[in-house]
Amino acid sequence: MRKIANLLTSAAVICSTALGGLGPAYAACTNDTWGKIKERGKIVVGVKSDAKPWGFIDTNGKLVGMEADMAKEVADTIGVELELVGVQSSNRMQFLEQGKIDLMIATMSDRKDRRDIVGVVLPNYYTSGTNIMAPKALRIKEWSQLKDKPVCGLQGSFHNKATEERYGAKIIAFDNNAAAKQALRDKKCMAWVFDDSSIAADLALGEYADYEMPLKTENDNPWALAVPLAERECVFGRFMSGMQFNWLQSGHLSELEKKWGIQESAFLKTQQDRFKDWLAK
Repeated sequence: MRKIANLLTSAAVICSTALGGLGPAYAACTNDTWGKIKERGKIVVGVKSDAKPWGFIDTNGKLVGMEADMAKEVADTIGVELELVGVQSSNRMQFLEQGKIDLMIATMSDRKDRRDIVGVVLPNYYTSGTNIMAPKALRIKEWSQLKDKPVCGLQGSFHNKATEERYGAKIIAFDNNAAAKQALRDKKCMAWVFDDSSIAADLALGEYADYEMPLKTENDNPWALAVPLAERECVFGRFMSGMQFNWLQSGHLSELEKKWGIQESAFLKTQQDRFKDWLAK
């Protein structure tokens, strides 16, 4: 793996010269972050610390989860050590912009405005949409029932705006999901609005027996990992694009879903079929 990474680094220098005439994206490639990773022998990856089971702090104080596993595979493939940094929706892009992390794999929905800030790398590796967790006793069946009602949400989450503007809910935003869900249990709000995959994972844990995800999911939105914006079209961005392609083609992300008790994603099955090797038996 180290030989592969070294070859990629060498290729960066060659490509910067050979492809310089193809456009500003190639001509501007300095590969600073990639070079820094190789020089120090470590990659720093930002993953969520409050989004179980994708990224969370376990009982031993360790940052773990499906996306933490993905980060480990990136480090192993490059041939460097891994340092995980816990991020939240409100600071994950800023951490990448400021160089506090080299790579961000943190349940981020892929949106046009975000592509102007960080280097979103395709293909998208996951997807989710907007739904709620609510007490079964409330018998919520329609989104319209949220009108003028207090609904807990996570600061920086796009789910808040959509629910507030479309259905008139009164969003109470918290700086982490744990606080939002505790407020729901304390009856400070009638529901918690977030992505359906995360809600399904919480319900599967058995800790929310009196709650349900009663509505039809809306705003389905693919997730994106990101490198620094300047390196999106350079060695680092191309490398991460290859990592994602292999994850999707091989079905490995579906295996990680099972490991972390996440409800099976139709998106991953579709992507595996889309990218399958047509000559494979």
